[in-house]
Amino acid sequence: MLDLFKKRRSIRKFKQKPIEKEKIEALKKALLLAPSSRNIKPLEFIFLDNKEILNDISKCKPHGAIFLKEAALAVVVLGDENKSDVWVEDASIASIIVQLEAEALELGSCWIQIRNRNYNENKMAEDYIKEKLNIKENFKVESIIAIGYKDESKNPTDEENLDFSKIHINKFD
Repeated sequence: MLDLFKKRRSIRKFKQKPIEKEKIEALKKALLLAPSSRNIKPLEFIFLDNKEILNDISKCKPHGAIFLKEAALAVVVLGDENKSDVWVEDASIASIIVQLEAEALELGSCWIQIRNRNYNENKMAEDYIKEKLNIKENFKVESIIAIGYKDESKNPTDEENLDFSKIHINKFD
């Protein structure tokens, strides 16, 4: 598992190659298997593979999501705030679970933060996405995960760069 953690890097350049159906099904299962607080499962997911929609959604915040239009797939991670007060944490867990599954499938991915990000000075990125994708009011958008075949390569994280001073035993030193 540590090798997978080291290998997973944020990928923002994707080959123009569709993802096989079996891999998409594996990504769906990974999301549905993600743990949630008290097993409430307050999350829902929108899979986007239409290039026009991906292009439109890539404009959800200034400069921060433009690479989304090149991805083969995007997963919009939604939390139902009426079902759980910790939907943000649950959505964060699911977001990283799907990224790890993507890496295990030899796909690249990148988290695009949506919650608390601006579309412009008058509108939030979340509102832009909710309008474009017809998302119900009680759902909140945590992130969008861009997924595709990697068109860039990054070295795995080197264990020698880990900052063990951030680890404390029994109390904060």
